[in-house]
Amino acid sequence: PGLHVFAIAFTLEVSVGKTNTVMALNNSNVLLPCTFTTCIGFQDLIFTWYFNSTEMIYHGKIKSKASEPFLVGRNPRVEFVGSTTGKDNNISIVLKNVEFSDAGKYTCHVKNPKEKNAQHNATIFLTVVQKMVETDNTVTLIIVGVVGGLIGLLILFMLIKRVVLFIIKKTQDGK
Repeated sequence: PGLHVFAIAFTLEVSVGKTNTVMALNNSNVLLPCTFTTCIGFQDLIFTWYFNSTEMIYHGKIKSKASEPFLVGRNPRVEFVGSTTGKDNNISIVLKNVEFSDAGKYTCHVKNPKEKNAQHNATIFLTVVQKMVETDNTVTLIIVGVVGGLIGLLILFMLIKRVVLFIIKKTQDGK
């Protein structure tokens, strides 16, 4: 007869994908990805995108899993491209006609009242360039080719050895 305390762990997670850096060409449109997950669902979820931690560039609200987000406020150059009624809770945006002054830190902030107002965010860094630089992967491709060839030869050698040993054994068994 002791007092038992059970902690309920709510887990709101926000992610910007595998890399937190994005490079964009000056005067192009760039996707700033963001998704969130929650174990117990959401209701009246609020999400906000910030530029350099202070400037709000998009603010939206989602009533429930069955409804798409609706706009509360946004920068005119920002377009919402996500969807929350499908499998992924995608709250990504597109920044249109990026300029060099748009380079910086973009934060996707999510608040879920259903999880005792749990809040979480993820950050992505945008770099704006004049032109994209193509990287030369020739040396890498040569190294991968040589290593792959050596592995292939080793496997072939092992197969030939096995066949020769099998033939020798069968020949000796036949005598």
